[in-house]
Amino acid sequence: MQGKVVLVTGGAKRLGAATCRRLHARGANLVVHYRTSVENARTLQAELNQIRPGSVALVQADLFDTGLLPDLIDETMKHFGQLDALVNNASSFFPTPLGEITEKTWDNLIGSNLKAPLFLSQAAAPQLRKRHGCIVNIVDIHAEWPLKKYVVYNSAKGGLASLTRSLALDLAPEVRVNGISPGPILWPEQGEWTDETLQRRIIDKTPLKRAGDPDDIARTVLFLIAHAPYITGQIIAVDGGRSINL
Repeated sequence: MQGKVVLVTGGAKRLGAATCRRLHARGANLVVHYRTSVENARTLQAELNQIRPGSVALVQADLFDTGLLPDLIDETMKHFGQLDALVNNASSFFPTPLGEITEKTWDNLIGSNLKAPLFLSQAAAPQLRKRHGCIVNIVDIHAEWPLKKYVVYNSAKGGLASLTRSLALDLAPEVRVNGISPGPILWPEQGEWTDETLQRRIIDKTPLKRAGDPDDIARTVLFLIAHAPYITGQIIAVDGGRSINL
């Protein structure tokens, strides 16, 4: 990863921040995208730039505005002059029970989980082709095994899984495209998922009998970028076996 440049969307906190730390520790320079988490982004930038000055740049953007997405690539090129990998990590997650779905909730969930990764990947493709780079999409095990009352989210992540395979075909042979489907890694910070009884029930049905760590995702991102030159069009479940015991 020495000298590689990686753009990570939603990189300021949670899985995104863990991914940034892991890639940076292996020598990558980073462009960390954020939307509203400015304090988290600045703290992460200061932390990593203290280790290696000038190695982390920040870029703010609302990914719902597809017209702004090429600017993220332009900013990356301005800072580092190249782009070797794109990690589409930014995501929205909330329930949409049937009968309560609105166009606004559709636009939000499809926009963050499917539309933005598509248009950002399209904008990044010319630079990634030059570097024989790669794209890693953060999908979800519920793309394949739907979560009740999350119709739109499930559909968006299912679309992202299909997008991953489609991009792998269209961008080959220069660019590899893969996905990662997390299971119980980090609990959502609001709603029913804060209920410890529900969390325990999910863990009990997970073969490894524990929640994962954000670094489990980060290490898999690193693997797909740096150590998997003959892997493309694949989606790896990092879920403690949860997807085989739903």
